[in-house]
Amino acid sequence: MNSWRLEISHETGFSYDGRVGASYNEARMTPRDEPHQAVLDARVTVRPAASTHRYVDYWGTVVTVFDVHTPHERLAVTASATVETLPPGDLLANASWADLAEPDTVDRWHELLLPTPRTALDEELTALAEGLRGDHRTPHAAALAACEQVRAEVAYVTGSTGVQTDAVQAWRQRSGVCQDLSHLSVGLLRAMGVPARYVSGYLHPTPDAPVGETVVGQSHAWVEWWAGRWVGFDPTNGVPIGERHVSVGRGREYGDVPPLKGVYAGPPNTGQGVEVKITRRR
Repeated sequence: MNSWRLEISHETGFSYDGRVGASYNEARMTPRDEPHQAVLDARVTVRPAASTHRYVDYWGTVVTVFDVHTPHERLAVTASATVETLPPGDLLANASWADLAEPDTVDRWHELLLPTPRTALDEELTALAEGLRGDHRTPHAAALAACEQVRAEVAYVTGSTGVQTDAVQAWRQRSGVCQDLSHLSVGLLRAMGVPARYVSGYLHPTPDAPVGETVVGQSHAWVEWWAGRWVGFDPTNGVPIGERHVSVGRGREYGDVPPLKGVYAGPPNTGQGVEVKITRRR
């Protein structure tokens, strides 16, 4: 089994129309050790300089909290990490529909079975979920079919949606980005009775990436479902989670895992820039 070693740099910058007196921020940009990945190094730096504090939130995501009290006209936050990742494992999961209907299972994953503002479905999508469930013998097979149908029906079009776009909007216009395809997939899974969560992270864009070459990477989103165990799948690319993926945050939807959010006192924000660079080191 050949692992990859990925170096990631994710910089977000904000510019303001004058001096900001203070800002209060949360960054969800730090990977954690888990079966698919080992974090060798991870840090978040802030300019102007600010002290930072880390905690793990309710959903298991590392949050870096910082307050900036130095007057500033620009804020830059850079998350750097070195992570070893593994190729996809098997996608076997053996829970039955009856297993997922057990009271203990429903209670355990209750929050991951409910719709959220960005994953709620309309009548058409609810009927689609019911059809997928009826057509497949196991939850796992139905989940894979749901992701494949979303990928087949919804074109990936950069800039076609925004962070507030919900699953129904993306489905009706038949276009979106990874966030939308993931929200759609999560909504269908939950409507079938399959616990599902939204995952944020990074994706190296090149399957056979050469070692040592730095490329423009992507902030990315995909899904995980529980069918006896958690299984990760990327509906945008139609592949299981593997060596190109680095997970950062998990939750019910994007609203639980935004890379950076905060409040500030001062003039309007006049611009935001985001740059992700990824280098394969091994």
